[in-house]
Amino acid sequence: MTDRVHAGHLAPTPDRGVPPPASRRPGQVTRPGRSITDARSGADPDRQVAAVLAAALHLPGADLPAGVADEEPACPPERAADLLGRKGLLAKEPATRLALCAVHRALGLAPKAPRPSGPADPRTAVVVSSNLGNVATVGDIARRLREGGPREVGPLEAPNASSNVIAGAIAIWFRFGGPNLTVCSGATAGLDAIWLAGLLLRTGRADRVVVVGTEPDDPQAQALHAARDGVTDARPLRAGAACLLLGRVDAAPHPLALLGPVRAGVPVDGTPRGLLIDAAAVAGDHYGAAGVVHTALAVRLAATNATVTVRCGDPVDGMRELDVRAARR
Repeated sequence: MTDRVHAGHLAPTPDRGVPPPASRRPGQVTRPGRSITDARSGADPDRQVAAVLAAALHLPGADLPAGVADEEPACPPERAADLLGRKGLLAKEPATRLALCAVHRALGLAPKAPRPSGPADPRTAVVVSSNLGNVATVGDIARRLREGGPREVGPLEAPNASSNVIAGAIAIWFRFGGPNLTVCSGATAGLDAIWLAGLLLRTGRADRVVVVGTEPDDPQAQALHAARDGVTDARPLRAGAACLLLGRVDAAPHPLALLGPVRAGVPVDGTPRGLLIDAAAVAGDHYGAAGVVHTALAVRLAATNATVTVRCGDPVDGMRELDVRAARR
């Protein structure tokens, strides 16, 4: 299953599709991050909805907090072959290359390790959050079509214009055969993707979910990022990616951390329940990838903090947050 999810409707606004109270079942879902029960009484922030089996950051040039930086610096997309090997990278866009590097690291693979072969795993899903991942390609194709017509665009360029190209590339590269989704819901996309991953686990659609947030920083992406509604500061768009491998809480004997529910309608300046990780914690804005980047960073910090609160969003797209807790050993 491949699809692109526009989750702007997740903000706490009236939902015309919600059935009348008499027909609702306990816990019935109305929108990501909130169930009917949550919408009425508030999500239980102490409930654990997913276990983090692995986490990785791939942020070229980022100055991470002390104690959480990787021993090996993240390679930029043009040097992704140093980690992934050269085969198959030629036509991949920067955001796709960064995403593949993040998954490679999360899976604990050695540099240039052979790609998996054999049948795809139907119980591992992929959910990607990215708002600007292939805008450079789409814009370039649109310009050439306008100026020279269809003959100016080669058939091999079509896949990179697909809205689901990053999630599809991850699934093909690592042989993941479960549900395959892309979220592009603005500044909240990363935590919306984590909510969808929890839904796939809870409904039995997958046993594991690979959640990846990735954004490029090419000129087209930077221009769109700077011109969007809801800009509240001058933090520049930063290229980077992060990956979370999530599983069910009851099926993970030794998780790295546990994730609480994604909470919507959070005040921009609300008091966090623990150490706060938001855009101020990293130098720059990872936009659609921010929620996943912040959560992967929080997983590392959970080893020394009982609760780490992750927050992303802006006044226009809304705010989301979740709590990351260290798993009991």
